[in-house]
Amino acid sequence: MDKYICTICNYEYDPELGDPGNNVDPGTPFEELPDSWVCPVCGAEKSFFEKV
Repeated sequence: MDKYICTICNYEYDPELGDPGNNVDPGTPFEELPDSWVCPVCGAEKSFFEKV
């Protein structure tokens, strides 16, 4: 699974870790994140993320 990085604050979404603080289970690919998901650090939308 690919990692994605926020182009605003450099937060890296790692699908192996998920985003437990926002109810995203480990093993969730970036592509399967809900459209309402935003960067947990700066609040940027998914469109601001690029594949690492």
